[in-house]
Amino acid sequence: MTSSTPHPADRLARAVLRTLATLPRPVQRLIGGRPLRIDGAELDTEVQLGLRLMTLAAGTTFENLPLPEGRAQIDREAWIVGAATEVGDVRDLTVDGADGPIPARLYRPHHHAGERLPLLVYFHGGGFVLGGLGAADSVSRFLCANAGVAVLSVDYRLAPEHPFPAGVNDAIAAFDHAIAHAEELGIDPTAVAVGGESAGGNLAAVVSLATTIEARTRPDRPVPCFQLLFMPVTDLSTKHRSYELFGDGLFLTEAQMDWYRDHYLTDPAQAVDPLVSPLLADDLTGLPPAYVATAGFDVLRDEGEAYAQRMREAGVAVGTRRHRGIVHGLVNATGVGHAATAALAEAAGALQLGLRSSVLATDGGNR
Repeated sequence: MTSSTPHPADRLARAVLRTLATLPRPVQRLIGGRPLRIDGAELDTEVQLGLRLMTLAAGTTFENLPLPEGRAQIDREAWIVGAATEVGDVRDLTVDGADGPIPARLYRPHHHAGERLPLLVYFHGGGFVLGGLGAADSVSRFLCANAGVAVLSVDYRLAPEHPFPAGVNDAIAAFDHAIAHAEELGIDPTAVAVGGESAGGNLAAVVSLATTIEARTRPDRPVPCFQLLFMPVTDLSTKHRSYELFGDGLFLTEAQMDWYRDHYLTDPAQAVDPLVSPLLADDLTGLPPAYVATAGFDVLRDEGEAYAQRMREAGVAVGTRRHRGIVHGLVNATGVGHAATAALAEAAGALQLGLRSSVLATDGGNR
C-alpha cells in the first residue's frame, strides 16, 4: 500500500488477522469450520480461517467495482496481509521501456554494500489488470532478505488501458535494462533471474521464452539464468480441470480469471499466442532452469504444473512444488500465519541455488 496513513478499518483487519494467526490450531479450526477436502487434499487450517473471515467481511469484489476502486482494494489487501521484512536498502527508479520510462523499485539486502549481487527481476500479480509496486513489496522484501539477492520489482503497464502485448514488452525491456545497467544497479549481469506470481509468473515465463527464441539465431542475446514462477498463468486458451475443482469460493475464482482475460486481450484469438499462453509454445528447449510453485486449491494449479512438465520433457532443469493446502496468491501473505513464509523460504532456497549454479557455470567454478 503506497499510502502512509492506512484507513482505520484496514489497520483493524491487519491486527485481527495477525492475532488470529497466533491462535492454537484447534482454536483456528473451531473458528474456520470443518475441514475442506478436495481432490485428495485438505485446505490448511489457517488458510481456511482466513478465507472464512474474508467471506464474512467481503463487500463487492474487485471485478464488480469501477477499475480505480478495484485497484485500490487490491492494494489495501496487500498491505493488510503483507509484512515489511527488513532489508538493507530500497529505492525507487525507472527502467528504459520502448514506450517510455517504467517505474521500478530496487531492493538490496543487508551487509552487501558495494558488492555486485545476483538479481531477481520480479513481476507482480494481479491478472495483468491490478497490482503494482506496493502489492509486490512483501514478496520482494522477503526474497531479498532470505535469498541474499537484489530484487528489481517492475511496475509494468496494466490492461485495459495497455492490453497485450504492453506488459510483455515492459517485462522484456526491464530485463534488458538490468543487464545493460548492471554496474549502475550494482548487480552481476551473468546472474539475472526473472520471477513473478500469477500474471507476473506468466510474464517471467514469457520473458524467458521470448529471449530464448531470439537467442537461437542471435547468440549474444541475454537470457535469464533462472525462472522463479509462483502459481503462474500459462494458458489463457483453455480452462484446465482445476477450474472445475476450485472455481469458486477459494480466493481466485473462475469469474475473476474471465474478467482478467477479457481486459488483457483485445481479441480472444490472442489467447493461443505463446506470448500469452507459453504452455502452447511449440518448442521449449533451451529455456533457463526453473522453479515452479503451485497451490493445491487454485484454478491455475493444473496449467502451472503442465508447463513445468512440458519444460522438463524439453530437457529443461525444473524443480516443482505443489503446496497442497493453500490457495492462489498466498505467497503475498507474509504477515499472516506460516504458510506464506514457508512457501517463500523454500523458493528463496531454490533461487539461491539457481543463481549460484549460474555464477559457477559462468566463471568455471572459481567463486
